[in-house]
Amino acid sequence: MKSATSLLIPMTFCSLMFSTTALAVEYPLPPPGSRLIGQNISYVVPEDGYSLADIAARYQTGVLLMLEANNTVDPWLPKPGSTLTIPAQMLLPDTPREGIVINLAELRLYYYPPGSGRVDVYPIGIGQLGRETPVMVTRISQKIPNPTWTPTANIRARSLAQGIKLPAVVPAGPNNPLGRYALRLEQGGGEYLIHGTNVARSVGLRVSSGCIRLRSADIKALFSRVAAGTRVQIINEPIKYSAEPNGRRYIEVHQPLSSNDWENPQTVPLAPSASFQRFLAAADINKAEMDAVLRRRAGYPVPVTVNSGSVPLYENAKRESRQPGLVEAKQDGDRLTGNNDGLL
Repeated sequence: MKSATSLLIPMTFCSLMFSTTALAVEYPLPPPGSRLIGQNISYVVPEDGYSLADIAARYQTGVLLMLEANNTVDPWLPKPGSTLTIPAQMLLPDTPREGIVINLAELRLYYYPPGSGRVDVYPIGIGQLGRETPVMVTRISQKIPNPTWTPTANIRARSLAQGIKLPAVVPAGPNNPLGRYALRLEQGGGEYLIHGTNVARSVGLRVSSGCIRLRSADIKALFSRVAAGTRVQIINEPIKYSAEPNGRRYIEVHQPLSSNDWENPQTVPLAPSASFQRFLAAADINKAEMDAVLRRRAGYPVPVTVNSGSVPLYENAKRESRQPGLVEAKQDGDRLTGNNDGLL
């Protein structure tokens, strides 16, 4: 959805073209007591024929995040002239700001480079229904350049049932489903990997057999930066919230991951934690706005403080594009060693 832009926002976009060579979005860490980073981007769709997935790749976000933020858009061919919200504002997960943090519910990976004062944010692909990526705290046990892939017996059987006969070992190279780089996680016997992919459009979706996928340039950058032994925390939190130092309270709600084929993630009941319940009980919470945010599940932070000046989410997209924290985009024109039966 984007092309080259001039964005006056506190982050660095490392690609100025529609391509799969974009790198992470880098955000300076917020001041003490704050979790709010970035600004959303208002984008007017040009007559270029790009899909929502193309636009998501251009802005280093995922297609499901784009659909959350723009729930009435055609995912195949957004209407030229319509205004989209690029969800580039977010609340940092309520976790230690160390190593790698993955929030499955938002399909994002956060990396905190040691001593850098910043956080790098990557869109990811995660485990599909029935082969979910597990919640865990672990570490990187091995860095693997040019990985080969040995499909598990279950994966080979599933593929065969679909008429696809997988080889016993897929050699390293451009057609390898693991891409050019892989990071093995210690927990789970080493079967879970953070790796690249030869299908860039799978990033931002629930498509894997349990591993975490990144776009090719992203895994290359992450691989070069992280060390073996780096802490990795995987959480599954569709609700994030923060009481900011300026007195504003924010809620960021994502559609929870489906647990069956018939479940609608837009309407499935949320399971608020005890600490979130206490957050909602604050006297300065705008109850009507809070209810609207929890129903809408737009996937980006919305202020819910009384008299915060926020625009209600249940109003139309044109008004939504004027919400606080929104800026406009201007259009111009490897080898695995040992047991490598990793989940893909």
